[in-house]
Amino acid sequence: MYLKSLEVHGFKSFANKLIFEFHDGITAIVGPNGSGKSNVADAVRWVLGEQSAKQLRGAKMEDVIFAGTQMRKPLGFAYVAITISNEDHKLNVPYEEVKIARRVYRSGESEYLLNGTACRLKDVQELLFDTGIGKEGYSIIGQGQIDKILSGKPEERRELFDEAAGIVKYKRRKASAQKNLEEERHNLERIEDILSEIEKQVGPLEKQAGKARQYLMLRDELRTQDVNMFLIEYDRIHDEVKEFEQKQEIAENDLKNANTEHEKSRAEYEKLQEKLDDKIKSIETHKENLNTTRVLLNNCEADIRLLNEKIRGIKQSESHYKEVIDDYQLRIKKYDLEYSQYVRQREDNNKKIERVNALLLENKKNIEVHKNKISDIEKFIGKVQGQKLASINAAADVKSEELKYKTLLEQNNIKRAELNKRILQNKTENSVLTENMITHKKAYDEITEKIDALDVAGISLQNTLNELTKQNQNVQKEHSDIQQKYHMENSRLNSLKNMTERYEGFGQSIKHVMERKGDTPGIIGVVADIIRVKKEYEIAVETALGGNIQNIVTDNEQTAKKMIEYLKKNRYGRATFLPLTNIHKRAANNAVNIMSEKGVIGMASELVFAEEKYNELVNYLLGRFVVVDNIDNAIALAAKYHHTLRIVTTEGELLNPGGSMSGGAFKNNNNLLGRRRQISQLEEDVSKLKTELEKTLHLIEKSRDEIAKFREKIGANDKLRQDFVLKQNTAKIGYERASADLKKSEEQLELIRIEGMRIEDDKEKLKSTMDNITKALLKSEDESKKFDDEINRHQTELDSVKKQLEDLENKESDYTLELTSLTQSIGFIDENVDRIEQGKKIIEKQLEETAENSKNIDSQIDEKKEEIIKTENTIKEKRKETERLEHQIEEENLEKEELSQKNKAFLDKREELSKNINELKMECFRLSGRKEKLTESIDNYTNYMWEQYELTYHSALSLKTQTELTIPGMKAKISEIKKQIKSLGSVNVNAVEQYKEVSERYELLTTQHDDLIEAAKVLEKIIEELDIEMRKQFEEQFSEIRNRFDKVFKELFGGGRGTLELMEDEDILTAGIKIIAQPPGKKLQNMMQLSGGEKALTAIALLFAIQSLKPSPFCLLDEIEAALDDSNVGRYADYLHKLTKDTQFIVITHRRGTMNAADILYGITMQEKGVSTLVSVSLLDEKDIAN
Repeated sequence: MYLKSLEVHGFKSFANKLIFEFHDGITAIVGPNGSGKSNVADAVRWVLGEQSAKQLRGAKMEDVIFAGTQMRKPLGFAYVAITISNEDHKLNVPYEEVKIARRVYRSGESEYLLNGTACRLKDVQELLFDTGIGKEGYSIIGQGQIDKILSGKPEERRELFDEAAGIVKYKRRKASAQKNLEEERHNLERIEDILSEIEKQVGPLEKQAGKARQYLMLRDELRTQDVNMFLIEYDRIHDEVKEFEQKQEIAENDLKNANTEHEKSRAEYEKLQEKLDDKIKSIETHKENLNTTRVLLNNCEADIRLLNEKIRGIKQSESHYKEVIDDYQLRIKKYDLEYSQYVRQREDNNKKIERVNALLLENKKNIEVHKNKISDIEKFIGKVQGQKLASINAAADVKSEELKYKTLLEQNNIKRAELNKRILQNKTENSVLTENMITHKKAYDEITEKIDALDVAGISLQNTLNELTKQNQNVQKEHSDIQQKYHMENSRLNSLKNMTERYEGFGQSIKHVMERKGDTPGIIGVVADIIRVKKEYEIAVETALGGNIQNIVTDNEQTAKKMIEYLKKNRYGRATFLPLTNIHKRAANNAVNIMSEKGVIGMASELVFAEEKYNELVNYLLGRFVVVDNIDNAIALAAKYHHTLRIVTTEGELLNPGGSMSGGAFKNNNNLLGRRRQISQLEEDVSKLKTELEKTLHLIEKSRDEIAKFREKIGANDKLRQDFVLKQNTAKIGYERASADLKKSEEQLELIRIEGMRIEDDKEKLKSTMDNITKALLKSEDESKKFDDEINRHQTELDSVKKQLEDLENKESDYTLELTSLTQSIGFIDENVDRIEQGKKIIEKQLEETAENSKNIDSQIDEKKEEIIKTENTIKEKRKETERLEHQIEEENLEKEELSQKNKAFLDKREELSKNINELKMECFRLSGRKEKLTESIDNYTNYMWEQYELTYHSALSLKTQTELTIPGMKAKISEIKKQIKSLGSVNVNAVEQYKEVSERYELLTTQHDDLIEAAKVLEKIIEELDIEMRKQFEEQFSEIRNRFDKVFKELFGGGRGTLELMEDEDILTAGIKIIAQPPGKKLQNMMQLSGGEKALTAIALLFAIQSLKPSPFCLLDEIEAALDDSNVGRYADYLHKLTKDTQFIVITHRRGTMNAADILYGITMQEKGVSTLVSVSLLDEKDIAN
């Protein structure tokens, strides 16, 4: 796995898109100061998840986006992507290449991409766990991190070593487990509080639930009875409604038929009236034709008489022909006389005609007047008859309205009776509800007083409990502090015991030998196990012992020999053995009065404690050392005795015979001699702390008992209060329910009263309407009677006028006949005059032609007879015509009378139909009212079932049960159940469900409580296992890093010594780390005492040591060798090449030695001000050529 490429676009000075291609070996990135070299390291750090703008040398994250120059506009985003080769699949993804990208916009939005797919920063971090790659790892090292390693506190270096030791993932898991444990404990506390509260609710709810179950059972039984009652009543009423609907349908059909028949009779009446009018007109026409025929008949009869006269005249002329001739003269005279007579007759007739014409004209006027009068009377009669018909129809409508309002008035009376009944029931319910409300209010007030008393007692108890709790918390805090101190001391004790048992701080060969102590009885122990010394002399004695402190004491030389063979055989190293049989007391220091010298404390052998059998061994090891209080007195003492003494100070300075001195500020962490004392001291301290713990625990238990007692009292008080609150709520609910019911009842009473007032108003309106209808009926009857009187009066007048008209018509006929007779007479006279004149002429002529004229007499007679026959035939026809007309007039008069009778019958029939229609309307209205009442009853039942049980008829069918009870039995049963429900009082119907929910919740929470306890134990075990694993792994890896650091240090410095130490008295998992360096030719000293170049090279040595132990796939170094001189740069570059076997290096540098070691050079320059560009040169080929 290695870094294949880096792509940057818009990141800091990289305005253009640039791609860096990387290969195995060393890639150097060079360029002048300010060209943007370090921006490459920042880009890699940023894409791997750096969240601190300060670490990226900016004030805010927006600063990483190209900000623009004088020639370029700022970009809106920054994008960086690295491509990692994963051919060895060290990264746990199924890809040969892994591309990690990050993009940020000026708006603040950002995203991470993994092979082009959006992901989280956590996904990237988890992918790179334990690889050394990451912003916290050691794969990206900048100048700032070098300074941090060198100048930082020991604790701040810890992160780098944790990553190298591979325990970061364990620490994160531990942190996650601790967080989860804390959450579990918090949840546990919360659940315990909830359980405590629920326990208080279970008892009261159980009682309520029992009462609610009884109520629900009664309610279910009531519902069953109500359902059965509802279904029976619904079916019965529904059948009645159907029956009434059928009756209403029949009545409506009858009404429809009656209306149809009424309309039909009206049409027939109108047709009959039209026929009657036509018949009257026809009779008038026929009468006129009859009069005309009669006049013609009279004219024809006059013509016959005239012709007969003519024939008689001719016959007279024939019989007296001869006399005529003789008498022509007489006749002429007679003609003259006759002429004058006829002239007088004509004049008389003309006068008569004038008189008759005047009479006829006057008679015609009278006829016209009478006809007009008849027409007016007939029109008036028709109008009155129409008004009468309208009056009859109106009367029928009024009668229908009368019946309708009578029915409404009857229904109004029924409603009034029902309202009175409802008012009575409502008042009864109001009195019961008022009594219940007073009872509940009284109970509520009494319970409230008790609750207030309990609250006062509860506050007192709670204050006492709070005081006890506070005291308990103080004791618990003290207990916790002691416990924490106890655990720390005990942990230190166990750690020291473990270190002692494992011989930590001793050489590996010593450890291997001491591992055989169990099966090799001759091994007594190391010197440090045998000797005891006071704390103030530990340093002096340990300095005096030096390396001898790790010598192994055996019973004899055979045991020592055996162990030496064991070390040789297994190649475990070397060790020094002290067989007791070979050890003899050395010669003591012969100096006189040494003990009286200034600062002398005593001989080292006398300042230690050991068993008597080890006295010679103690004298052997320490018998020649003088212990002095400080170095000044030691120097003075050495000089006085000419540097022949072995002197050691209490601070650890050592003065050897001959004058050499050793000492310094370094303090040995491995205080092997003081371990036993520390263990004893710690055991004593732990024992005291344990006693204090038991004492505080006893106080806590005692306090808990008192708190528990007060909590029980408070619980009992709360329970009692809960019961009272429950009763109070029940009383309150009962009061509120009774109040609501009373209010509802009063509202219903008010509605009933309003309804009563409306019914009274309706009654008054109905009475007023009935009075108006009665008046209208009386008025209609008066009008009908008036119309009848008017019709009769006008009918009498019509008959009189018609008779007068008939007389006038007869007179007209007489006048016409007379006029015709006079006209005929005048005509006859005129004819006679003409005849006389002609006869006179003829006679005068015939005087001459008498013989010839006598021959034409027969023909004239025949001619006249033919004319008479024709006229008689005409008269016969006219008489037949007259008879026909008279007969027709008579028949039409009969038809007219018949039509008049029919008209009257139709009027009677229409009046009967109107009456029948009104009765049918009343029947329909009555049936409709009854049906509406039944429908209203069904609706009331349906609404009751819906309001009470939310049941419809169809949903109720499924709940129907078989019952032997009758309807009265059901009503009695329902009444009884309602009484039982009422006797239960206020019921919390939700109590059953609430009790069930609380019980289930209690069980669930109890299970969760147990699960949480188990989960906490599991997490504690996980944390313990993680601690064990981290301690073990860190200890092993730290030891290896320390060894490798010393090795790399020597190679980079060309000698010297470097080491790493954990801070004393701290947990191995959190202890800070000290870096100690001893360049060649110098004393072992702290980092802060080194020069700048030495510091940098020491830090580089540490980084290289970590890389050699746990190589990261790639490592980016940003000018970390800047402080080195050329020779050190050369060694730095050489060592880089050694590490390229396992790690790919990208180095940012401006040192020529590093450039020479690079395989590929990337040049960063700013051809355009403010914009970094890339120049690359491959040096591999050149090196190959050089080689």
